[in-house]
Amino acid sequence: MAKLNQILAVEKGVKASSQRAVADAHHTIQKHPLLSGLSRTYQPIDDEGEQLPPESTRVQVKAEEVLAEVGKALTKLFDVTATKDWTNTVAKADVVVDGTTLVEGAPVTYLLFLEKQLVDLYAFIAKLPTLDPAETWTFDDNAGAWRTEPVKTTRTKKVPRNHVLAEATDKHPAQVQVFTEDIVVGYWTKTAFSGALPARRVNELLARVQKLQDAVKYAREEANSVGVEDRRVGDAVFAYLFG
Repeated sequence: MAKLNQILAVEKGVKASSQRAVADAHHTIQKHPLLSGLSRTYQPIDDEGEQLPPESTRVQVKAEEVLAEVGKALTKLFDVTATKDWTNTVAKADVVVDGTTLVEGAPVTYLLFLEKQLVDLYAFIAKLPTLDPAETWTFDDNAGAWRTEPVKTTRTKKVPRNHVLAEATDKHPAQVQVFTEDIVVGYWTKTAFSGALPARRVNELLARVQKLQDAVKYAREEANSVGVEDRRVGDAVFAYLFG
């Protein structure tokens, strides 16, 4: 008994050859001169007249024969597709991860859906923002976000100062140089918050997706290994259509 995966392997080739046969038939049937034939003979008025050879053109394309070829090509496609689709209604498998069944009795079509969704989900998770590794982060339950340790910094203010270069005398005023001095006037305490994720969390999520992807692929292979019952629907369909 053939397996579903064997039917899937040949389906693409059968579909391509059937489409090519139909396209060729469509192209051929449009060549009207090939469908036309001719036979004519010449007879002079009397025996003295010029004798001309008969002329004939053979019909090269017959529409009924073209229909038969199309029906033959499509019958195989109809049968292969029917065999696949009927088998897909019974081809099922469990999705199991670490001994736990996550999805029970999933049909092949749903397993294919899962595979595509997990590819998209992996790409989404891989782009999640992560915490700056240069900082030390702890989770703050009150804020519902990650936070760094408080960092204290000073706030300064420039204050003008006078520097006496020479004292005043009865003949000269004092020589004074003005400069500014940074004076600490307060302190900033900074704590950074972030809604991003630790890199280890993102890596953990990616690993889970990969593990589930493997389980889904395994389940699909298991479902596709079910035996198939050949379905013959093409003969009946084209006997009605072209009969």
